[in-house]
Amino acid sequence: MAKVTLQTIADRLGVSRATVSYAFSRPDQVSAELRRRVMEVADELGYAGPNPTARSLRLGRAGALGLLFSETLAYAFADPYAVGFFQGLATAAEDAGVGLLILPLPRGDQRTEPVRNAVVDAFCVVSLPDGHPALDEVLARKLPVVVVDEPYVPGHPFLGIDEPAAGALAARHVLELGHRRLGVAMVGLHDDGHIGWSDVSRQRAATFEAMRGRRDGYQAAAEEAGVDWARVPFYELSRNSREAGRQAGHALLAANPRPTAILTNTDVLALGVLDAAADLGLDVPGELSVVGFSDSAAQDAGLTTIRQAKQEIGAEAGRLLLGGAPARPGRVLFPHELIVRASTAPPPPEPP
Repeated sequence: MAKVTLQTIADRLGVSRATVSYAFSRPDQVSAELRRRVMEVADELGYAGPNPTARSLRLGRAGALGLLFSETLAYAFADPYAVGFFQGLATAAEDAGVGLLILPLPRGDQRTEPVRNAVVDAFCVVSLPDGHPALDEVLARKLPVVVVDEPYVPGHPFLGIDEPAAGALAARHVLELGHRRLGVAMVGLHDDGHIGWSDVSRQRAATFEAMRGRRDGYQAAAEEAGVDWARVPFYELSRNSREAGRQAGHALLAANPRPTAILTNTDVLALGVLDAAADLGLDVPGELSVVGFSDSAAQDAGLTTIRQAKQEIGAEAGRLLLGGAPARPGRVLFPHELIVRASTAPPPPEPP
């Protein structure tokens, strides 16, 4: 059977191909009766409508933004920081009448085909590791690009926060309270699935730029206070989950000497550390102080954290992309602030 096209329907009805096209894509340009007849013939011939990909290529626009990030879809809809960012981006897209094409690349996924085949007008790249081939594919498409969090790409707008400064602010808070026995739990340093202790050389070799900077901030503040960073127990995780934070908490709290303050690079991990402290009967903040990051899941738990403007960053990414994103190349850094709640206090007195 011959393939049914717009021209097939036009020939059957004795009208132009453009008229049939209008009946599908711009129904306000034809009469209700003519559109009814077009739809009847299309249904009779088994024609579902114009191919949206072909139509977008003809028009030179797809009506969609591509969102590329290094996690699973399930994570994107569950992680509090990701949800806040996506809300901001989706609101900007919705206000402009365009859609979002979500392109998840779970950790370790090196594919480039999703980017190559995406029918979009622009890309928002969120938290890819250094040297990921999908980023090269994005840049090869020659479409507007905005990068959020990592990595910085010269010549393209970059949105994020001052990660070293934010990390230092978190660490400096507990140091100024008097803590010197620190522990750290971090996720998102490498793309290799490692779970366990991480020495300084591995920390410095992290392939995710933002988390590398945040860690650098922790170290800088600790060393300013006279803490030997090489002796700070540092537990690395491959997934940002509460259970992973609990695992890290148990490992860190088994160290000798036991940390009196634990820094985490997400609120979700911090909640898990609080769970571990509860398992062990430790009082927070009397015996242990805990600091999270992002202020996404912190308030109800009374968690001290660093607040970042996740929804505002998402909305700005959308505005830049919808405007074509040629302006404001370079780093655009949003404010961050320390939010002190009930999970931090001075350390307990040392035993005599």
